[in-house]
Amino acid sequence: MSLATNAADLVAVSVGGQVAHPGFPGLPAEPYRLAADGRPFLLPTWGGIVYNVSVGDPAFGWAADCIHPGVSIRQSDDMRNRGLNVFACVGNAARVMTGAAAGTRGVVTGKSGRFSEQVIVHFPKAARERMAVGDQIVVRSEGIGLVLTDHPEVMLKGIAPGLLAALPARQAPGRLEVGVAARIPAHLAGAGLGLTSEGGSLHMQSTDRAELARRGLDALRLGDLVALEDTDSRFNHGYLRGAMAIGVVCATDGPRPGYGPGICILMTAPAGQLGAFSAPGANIADLLALEP
Repeated sequence: MSLATNAADLVAVSVGGQVAHPGFPGLPAEPYRLAADGRPFLLPTWGGIVYNVSVGDPAFGWAADCIHPGVSIRQSDDMRNRGLNVFACVGNAARVMTGAAAGTRGVVTGKSGRFSEQVIVHFPKAARERMAVGDQIVVRSEGIGLVLTDHPEVMLKGIAPGLLAALPARQAPGRLEVGVAARIPAHLAGAGLGLTSEGGSLHMQSTDRAELARRGLDALRLGDLVALEDTDSRFNHGYLRGAMAIGVVCATDGPRPGYGPGICILMTAPAGQLGAFSAPGANIADLLALEP
């Protein structure tokens, strides 16, 4: 469905970063983390080039802690990295500028990291095999300042105009509805609540597996569109009855309490102006025709 926007007025600007290296904090020196049941674990975590996990794959079942599918990028300087994380929009085009995979094109599919440290970019698996940590990636940032002219109370959050146009959607007076693969109730919102909604991700609680199975949330895939009920993400994330946020699953599940699959927010509204309808299989891998 065609949605009226101010896309013609947007500025396209370059942002970029380097392929990030996975890391651990310097202290404590012990690299193990604690699972929800208190067991220590040591598993691959966010960052780097992930060769065998892509958008469209299951969000659960990996021996991993909040892995990003594809390639994670960042800037070494915190201020520049904040600019990358805020200005890169889901659906933006990216390009490898250095190394053996130079010239390869990709697509931004999420933002994550512990505190909005990284931007997640999909590249074809064959290109990932040629890439290296430190390769320079440039993103054509376009989407900041995007407004739905017929739905001004629906606030857009880092979504590229092309992805917005591809979303399954329907309109009614004073209300926009987006097709989603699943709905997540407010009591399952986890890590990220209270933090910025201009970058990073909001995680889903995944400790109660029976509750996930009852709601069909254990079948989520990376790239799925989801609705977070009673969640207001206009100015940071918080509970608000009647609010809604729409996002895309951008990181896998993990063993830590509160750190289930990560969700990058695309839009939000406070009081019924944004709704959702069931669209099984709604996934950005298909909407953006991502190359495997």
